[in-house]
Amino acid sequence: MNYYFSKILDCSFDEAIEQTKAALKHEGFGVLTQIDVHETFKNKLGVDFSPYTILGACNPSLAYQALLAENKIGTMLPCNVIVQQVEAGRVEVAAVDPVASMQAVENPKLKEQAAHVQQKLKTVVENL
Repeated sequence: MNYYFSKILDCSFDEAIEQTKAALKHEGFGVLTQIDVHETFKNKLGVDFSPYTILGACNPSLAYQALLAENKIGTMLPCNVIVQQVEAGRVEVAAVDPVASMQAVENPKLKEQAAHVQQKLKTVVENL
């Protein structure tokens, strides 16, 4: 089982981030965190890395239901979506597959919710 799903976009890196945020919002997700990996590696390690951003996405009502079903599931939240430059004018957007990441948790209620989140995140990626 793959642990993510992705799509290549023909646009600038910044456009891909904005499109991804808009698609997440359309599916009820907010972006709680935005980590600029390129800038972090440059500042902390002195290394050059391709443009790469991690968006920590959360759908509050789905997160609430997940925490009611399994109070330690916060260790696996939020849902991460990455935006990475693969070449000039081409950007990959990839989202975690919550069904794959929840396989270690033996809770039937949570598995149903993970499938619901999976469909929403697949829709986000497919609609980019």
